[in-house]
Amino acid sequence: MATVFDAWQFGQVSAEVSLAGHGRRDDILRLQRLRLAQVLHAAAQGAALYRERMRCLPEGLDPFQMLAQMAPVGRRELMARFEDWVTDPELSLSGLRGHTADPGRIGEPFLGRYLVWESSGTSGAPGIFVQDARCMAVYDALESQRRSQVHAMRRWIDPLCLSERIAFVGATGGHFASYVSVERLRKLQPWLAGSVRSFSILQPLDVLVDQLNAFGPSVLASYPTAAALLGHEAQAGRLDVRLREIWTGGETLTGSLRRHLIRAFPGATIRNSYGASEFLAMAWECAQGHLHLNSDWALLEPVDEHHRPVPPGYPSATVLLTHLANTAQPLIRYDLGDHVCLHAEACACGSPLPVIEVQGRRDDTLQVAGSHGKTVALLPLALSTVLEDDAGLFDFQVCQKDAHTLLLRLPQTGAEGRQALARGRQALVAFARAQGSDSLRIQGELGCLVPRGRSGKSCRILPHGKPG
Repeated sequence: MATVFDAWQFGQVSAEVSLAGHGRRDDILRLQRLRLAQVLHAAAQGAALYRERMRCLPEGLDPFQMLAQMAPVGRRELMARFEDWVTDPELSLSGLRGHTADPGRIGEPFLGRYLVWESSGTSGAPGIFVQDARCMAVYDALESQRRSQVHAMRRWIDPLCLSERIAFVGATGGHFASYVSVERLRKLQPWLAGSVRSFSILQPLDVLVDQLNAFGPSVLASYPTAAALLGHEAQAGRLDVRLREIWTGGETLTGSLRRHLIRAFPGATIRNSYGASEFLAMAWECAQGHLHLNSDWALLEPVDEHHRPVPPGYPSATVLLTHLANTAQPLIRYDLGDHVCLHAEACACGSPLPVIEVQGRRDDTLQVAGSHGKTVALLPLALSTVLEDDAGLFDFQVCQKDAHTLLLRLPQTGAEGRQALARGRQALVAFARAQGSDSLRIQGELGCLVPRGRSGKSCRILPHGKPG
């Protein structure tokens, strides 16, 4: 086997995904209950870490009651007790680290049956995640069935995208989920190898632009900030491509970023997604522009800082994920660290799946000094939106020096840089005052390349003490 794939399971799951997507919310609830019971059973049988948690629960609880009473878990705890976390005793952390240390094995199965990827560790301890054929069938089905079919006739004529040239722009130096998925696709469908290519976002921008011009993609898949950077190159006339679609994910796509991409790539349809190393395809965007949580396979609990439930329509301090497809490496009430808002209202598109807004990572929130000795929290999404909307800046880094000082780093130089810095300072000061911080100082540095982490994500907001 070249990679992890089971055609029978993919067909079965695809049918389930299709039916659920056209069903009712009661149907989704029934599927959740059934799949949660399976995951809890697998964890109780094979994972000592979860078995310890379940021993403390009263008898006779149904799956949802059990879930509500289980203590949350975090990545550090799970990685520290890796052998107690996984249900397959052949999955060893040392073996998996050896696998991910070899770039030549990207997309290859581990033990002949698991696909492996790693997280960059930008939000804390790095993680290693394994998926068996059943889990990959779920991801494949969710992507093929629920990615918004914005060009339905073209996809009906060309369901395998044989007429498209797809460029993935991201990190290609490690076993990261998106890159592994692209390489797996190339192994599964070798006839696509010439029309699906990966390009490193970490190489010099002029080299990347030359490579994309030579390849001539019709579809771009990348992080929103990377797509925005390429948008600047297109507006300057250096990038000459004719995109039909832009697929974004891995970072928050703000309204300003979306408008910038529309201007830079006229005629291209933009579709956003929400996923993580822990669950690759949590939500896809519908034709109404709303993200729909794949709640038949992923349970998300928006909670406050004490892990208490947050009502629908209110932003969370973090969110707990329960993965309903992965029984080899169960994720039950796993703290993702994302600010989200889950809505109870139905979407006009008719989907029974709930609408979710993703508002950035908890770890990137800046705590600054406010009036009368109070502390003011500045959310990363709000800071990014202010700089995009009010200052017209898309490539930047805000680094917190202390409770009273932010450093705004920009790549521009000369008069252009000074004007951009003045706009950025004015926007940040006005926003901070509106939030209750009257004495915030904004320093500036020009001619700075905005750094990207090992996974290729832009490091736009750096709280005090977080390395850039």
